[in-house]
Amino acid sequence: MRLLIIGELEGQIGAASRIARSRGAKVAQAPTIDAAFIALRGGHGADMIMIEAKADIKRLVTQLEAERIIVPVIACGVQADSAVAVAAIKAGAKEYIPLPPDEDLIAAVLEAITEEAHAVIHASPQMKRLLELADQVAGSDASILITGESGTGKEVIAQYIHRKSKRSGNNFISVNCAAIPEALLESELFGHEKGSFTGAVARRIGKFEEANNGTLLLDEISEMDIRLQAKLLRAIQEHEIDRVGGTKPVKVNLRIVATSNRDLQQETKKGTFREDLYFRLNVISLHLSPLRDRKEDIKPIAEFFVAKYSKANGVVERKLSEGALEKLHHYSWPGNVRELENIMHRAVLLASGSDIAPEAVTLPNSPLSEAAAANVAGAEGALNKSELVGRTVESVERELILDTLNYCLGNRTHAANILGISIRTLRNKLKIYGDEGQTGT
Repeated sequence: MRLLIIGELEGQIGAASRIARSRGAKVAQAPTIDAAFIALRGGHGADMIMIEAKADIKRLVTQLEAERIIVPVIACGVQADSAVAVAAIKAGAKEYIPLPPDEDLIAAVLEAITEEAHAVIHASPQMKRLLELADQVAGSDASILITGESGTGKEVIAQYIHRKSKRSGNNFISVNCAAIPEALLESELFGHEKGSFTGAVARRIGKFEEANNGTLLLDEISEMDIRLQAKLLRAIQEHEIDRVGGTKPVKVNLRIVATSNRDLQQETKKGTFREDLYFRLNVISLHLSPLRDRKEDIKPIAEFFVAKYSKANGVVERKLSEGALEKLHHYSWPGNVRELENIMHRAVLLASGSDIAPEAVTLPNSPLSEAAAANVAGAEGALNKSELVGRTVESVERELILDTLNYCLGNRTHAANILGISIRTLRNKLKIYGDEGQTGT
């Protein structure tokens, strides 16, 4: 994970950078916003930007959007000042971290923003065979296609392959083809020259050049527009790319890993995915089975998340009871490992006894037990039911989300944890409220 800090590496923000380094992040520093843009345009990319809350965050975010540079911004401010936090979030920061920095909070934000996970926890024969095959092909430069349902851990396997490869000392760059609008994706991948389109105020290096000599992950490649697939195919075949508005091709040397939660063979038959690109990507194919088909993995993965979130929330690490494990094994896991992670995080917060009882494991459509409900009430306050009568679900939900965010001083990671939703869902809700002019103060 690459962290770019804007400002002087002194005092508390310097301490935050040291914590980030200790958690495996590669930290770079730019003294000013202008210097940061020179680095970003020049191929020194970042997965996250950290900047002091007193800086001109709105200018930074606006310029990032204008130049089509997609990277989340984290604001840092001395003292737990809710006004500063709200102002930073309104200016476009994704998170607000109060200083002095808390090590576990920094770690949680790094993970939530980048959604990186390096541990491959497994016990099933299916995963054992898959990792053996990954080990066997990691040393080559062959393109790899990783398939599987959403939430099975395709990016984790891509990172595993990179770490085992001869390119491990160089960049691992990930592009989510489903998250970037079609109009921006070409520039994101291949970069652009100054003046090539409105907002192209300077040359910008794309992800292909950032990943040079390393690995480029094209996540959910099936979502890429078929017109852009032709340019991608040429880049892979010829080992060169054309920047948008460029006149000379640029040579690149990298390994391509692609993922998809769809059947690309079926997509080629439907005409939504190029058959020649499919064959070019599918030199080596790895398929991740859904969690429901490898139930041996449920216990070790659940225990991993219990340990992780017990530490992150500063609570005693409790053992999973046999009843809780049985409940986990009988569930179908439509959301796979990502859903298991969310449920275990919530169970850590709801557990009250000597272990994590079945009542703390709240699966979809399963009501909270009295004990768990009491824990929630104690942690989040009592609800005056009479105030809800006559109101729409949307208005209650909006007020709950905004009040929780304000309580957390603008920290979206903490707010999402309390609300029991993913940080991506929270971001989408806040965008809707912002578009409607309902974000409050």
